[in-house]
Amino acid sequence: MTDTKVQKDSSLENVPGENATTRFVEDVSPSSRPSLNPHQAPGKSGIRRTLSNLALPFMKRLQDSRSLSLARNTEAKRRQFILKLAKALLAFGAPSHRIESQLQAASEILDAHAEFVHLPNIIIVSIKNDELRSTRTYFIRSRGRIALTALQKVHNVYRDVLHDNLGSEAGTEALRQIMRTAPIYSLKSRCFFAFISASIICGLSFGGSILDMWISGACACVLQYLGLNAANKSSMYANVYEISVSIVVAFIARALSNIPGNIFCYSAISSAGVVVILPGFTVLISALELMSKNIFCGSVRVVYAIIYTLFLGFGLTIGSDFYLVLDRRARRAYYHGSMPDSLEYQHGSFNMLNGTTNGTSISGVLALGRVVGPLAEHTIKGCLRDPSWPWWRQPLPWWTLFFLVPIYSTCSSLSNLQYWRSVQLPIMVAFSCCAYAANRAASLVLPGRTDIVSAAGAFVIGSLGNLYSRVVRGTAFTSMVTGVLFLVPSGIAQGGGVTQTFHSSAEQYSSGFSLALRMISVAAGVTIGLFVSQVIVYLFGNKKNAAHFAF
Repeated sequence: MTDTKVQKDSSLENVPGENATTRFVEDVSPSSRPSLNPHQAPGKSGIRRTLSNLALPFMKRLQDSRSLSLARNTEAKRRQFILKLAKALLAFGAPSHRIESQLQAASEILDAHAEFVHLPNIIIVSIKNDELRSTRTYFIRSRGRIALTALQKVHNVYRDVLHDNLGSEAGTEALRQIMRTAPIYSLKSRCFFAFISASIICGLSFGGSILDMWISGACACVLQYLGLNAANKSSMYANVYEISVSIVVAFIARALSNIPGNIFCYSAISSAGVVVILPGFTVLISALELMSKNIFCGSVRVVYAIIYTLFLGFGLTIGSDFYLVLDRRARRAYYHGSMPDSLEYQHGSFNMLNGTTNGTSISGVLALGRVVGPLAEHTIKGCLRDPSWPWWRQPLPWWTLFFLVPIYSTCSSLSNLQYWRSVQLPIMVAFSCCAYAANRAASLVLPGRTDIVSAAGAFVIGSLGNLYSRVVRGTAFTSMVTGVLFLVPSGIAQGGGVTQTFHSSAEQYSSGFSLALRMISVAAGVTIGLFVSQVIVYLFGNKKNAAHFAF
């Protein structure tokens, strides 16, 4: 055991300004003292300790650099996922008023420091780099069509990445594989789906007979083929594709309607033949964007839809008039049918009794007449249907709705590239049937009010879709697309159809405007119904972590 002695330090006594201090001296036993031999080598533990002390700063810097590079690599992968997600949403027809909120939610959860500006068919992405104090801007452009199965897969990848069930790199690779996949149906199959859809909508919404359904289906089949094949191969033809198709459809419909015996109906064939290219989805998206306070995109889309509808209406008018120019007999019969059969002329002065004038008399000749014959009482949705005609020239009976509506909903979903063996398909069909039933019931109660009738159907399908997303954790948008697109031709048919009979230049000029106004009225009603249903469903309960993916 060592002894500790306290002694006085006398070496400081003679130093000026210093006092003698005491210090502790430890008396160490000889056995415990270290060896003072200078030739003795240090032990292995000392060498290791010395080397570790020298290498510690270097190892720490190396570990910091590795962690920094790993963090940069992870951040770059997250940003790459966001860019690929924006491309996929544009390519597969996601609701444009939800794209910006979806990307913003992904940027916040993944901590990517990105900001987004959405323009029609373009997304501008600005990504900040805090370390380099720089900003990089990306322009993402894509013009795609609705692909329900691919859009469902994109939303599943988006949800898995944001909930940490999938890494950013794996999510980017999954999105890349989805975008590289070819359409799930061939060109012939999609033309067949268009044929069935147009044939059924001709009988359901536009009062067509069995014969009219075949002709309108054939027109829609040719239209779909030109849109998917010729318009994609030639950019020059793609600019005049809709106008040229509408001219051809109207020409064929007018030629068939002038066959003696009123076998075919011009209004039903021409309306159902061009229903595939009606900009109903564009008008609906523009109304939703305006409702979401996205003024720029909403106003651009609604103006484009109006001008597009005017071109479509004028194309139908040109096709009809072109046949009347070629066929003199048809032109005489057409204009003769618009004239009253008998006129009575009265000369004198006349006073208006409806309160619109102040009693000023009008002098001149007044002609009174009326149109007689079976046109007024046997006309159903613009088509002449005599009760004495056989069944194949009559409109479809009411009980055919029970199987035609599900068939149309199925073909409409398949034409929008929904996989036929998916679980989503029967859900889409069921929601679409419920929306059509609500629309039909509202039209019986409020005939002629296309906006309120469309709002009723949209409220039903919006409630079902949002409840499906909230309770079952499904995708609301893909389950609602078929039903919402079904409301557009139904609402237009209740407002008078796509084509209307005109007998003067003024009526001919206003026909296209009336079609555009009917489409806007239908889209406004659908928008109100969808937003009200969304507010009611999400009024209670927990807040969603990711952005809402619905109309």
